[in-house]
Order: sequence, then C-alpha cells, then structure tokens
Amino acid sequence: MSERSVSRQKQEKRWYTVLAPEQFDREELGETTADEAEKVLGRTIQTTLGDLKDDASENNTKLTFKINEVASDSAYTEFIKHELTRDYLRSLVRRGSSKVEAFITVLTTDDYRVQIQPVALTTKKADASQEKAIRRQMIDIVEETAEDRSFEQLVDSIVEGRLSSALYSECKDIYPLRRVEIQKTTMEARPEEVAAEEETTVDVEE
Repeated sequence: MSERSVSRQKQEKRWYTVLAPEQFDREELGETTADEAEKVLGRTIQTTLGDLKDDASENNTKLTFKINEVASDSAYTEFIKHELTRDYLRSLVRRGSSKVEAFITVLTTDDYRVQIQPVALTTKKADASQEKAIRRQMIDIVEETAEDRSFEQLVDSIVEGRLSSALYSECKDIYPLRRVEIQKTTMEARPEEVAAEEETTVDVEE
C-alpha cells in the first residue's frame, strides 16, 4: 500500500460523538473514530454515574453502554451494564458481619432478560438460616419488581437507588442490616434474542 493510500485512509476517518440513551438525557459520553459508520456499531464505552450527573459522590457506580445506532456524526447507545467499583464494595465489608449475595435473572415487561446481583451487609454475624431468609427475600422482591416494569424503568430503579432501598426496608426485619446495594446489573438478552431462544426451545421440544 502506498503512503498516499495510507494518508487518504487516515483523512477519511470521521469522529462520532457518543451519546447516552434517552433515559440518561442523551449526555455526551465521549468520541470515537472510524472510516465507516458500520465499524462504530457494537463498540462499548464506560463512564461513571458521577460523570453523567456531575456528582463526584456517584463515582463508585460504573455504567457501560454499547453503540447500536449511528446517524450523521452521532453514535447512539443502549445500556448494557451497571456495577459498583471493587474498592467501594471492599469498603462496605466489616469484620464480624455477614455478606449475603444473590444472583437473579428476570424478564421485564418488554421482554429484556436482565441479571441483577444484590448484596446485603449485616451489622453483626448472621447465622445460616438468617442469611438464607435474607437471600430469599431479596430474590422475591427483585422478581416482583421486574414483573411490572419495563427495561428502562427497571434500570432507573436500580441506578437511582430505589430498588436497593426497597430491599433494605424489607430485609432489615429479618436481621439488622448496615447496607444493601445492587452490586451489578447486566442486560443479558434483548427482546428479539429472547424470542429467538424461545422459538428454538419450542422446536427442540416438538
């Protein structure tokens, strides 16, 4: 390839402004470059909730978005992951207390499959039966929450802290809790992917 061809390729690259989903007010997430718009699709970008809200106290929450549409010089994204930083999670753990985790996969009203991982931290050491009861309660509440919420509504309740507050309120009567957090949320499948999986399952059963 000649130097002129290489130079021409570099000149043909364009910059695209990456924007958050509408539920995050289309905040600018950064920029990415490519010589073809199609090459931008599927790229991921990570930021913090603090950067989106201009609030440093929210920097312990990381958000990951994936580009799913390009129009002109703008690249639009969808939410795919929410997680707390390791340092923050580590700071919550205390000696002589219990850490109760759950891994829950739910389906929203608009057929997005999402995995949610809440964690409850007790004030003192709980016994096995108390930990089991807390975990069961967290699973029930998360499943009930997802049953009547769209994907966007579910993400909002997690990012804004409403779901973790509800979990704390319902679980603290089982055993005294110091804190409840949603440590990770992952969008596992979109509606069309869920539908395709269901069709495959039906075909196999038939």
